[in-house]
Amino acid sequence: MTGSGAAKTAVEWLASVAPDPDACRWEWERNPLGVALLPAGRRWDVLILPGELGYPTLDVLTRLVDRPGPVLADFGEARMGFFVPPGTASRWLGTGVRSAGRGTWIVVPYPGRTTGGGVRWLVTPDGSGTLNDTALLELAMHEAAGGLARGEGGERA
Repeated sequence: MTGSGAAKTAVEWLASVAPDPDACRWEWERNPLGVALLPAGRRWDVLILPGELGYPTLDVLTRLVDRPGPVLADFGEARMGFFVPPGTASRWLGTGVRSAGRGTWIVVPYPGRTTGGGVRWLVTPDGSGTLNDTALLELAMHEAAGGLARGEGGERA
């Protein structure tokens, strides 16, 4: 699939959770920041890691799978959001890891478009619904935390 075709498919997948998908697409096209608020808990939850753990976690995860599920970095890259199956947020227990599930909203950038220094995709959704496997993500977090404890830093994208 071409880059623009993949972005269109990702847009449709993301917008499908909005109360009004047409209004969501309209907002993305007209908002100068290229972002929209979308509800978590329908097609995905988001596990939010501090950037100092998130980047090495993503490094480990990319060694475990060909292509991880969607991952966001926030303003200043202080936090990273890993898209995981719905329901994960209500069951997740982890020190320093926040979650967004049913009843929460997240800022989501338009796929394939670079925003001016704000939230951005590190791994863009593929539009098929691929998410990060929570067991592999937890394994990657443990390995990344061990590396940090040994003084091994993570690369920033």
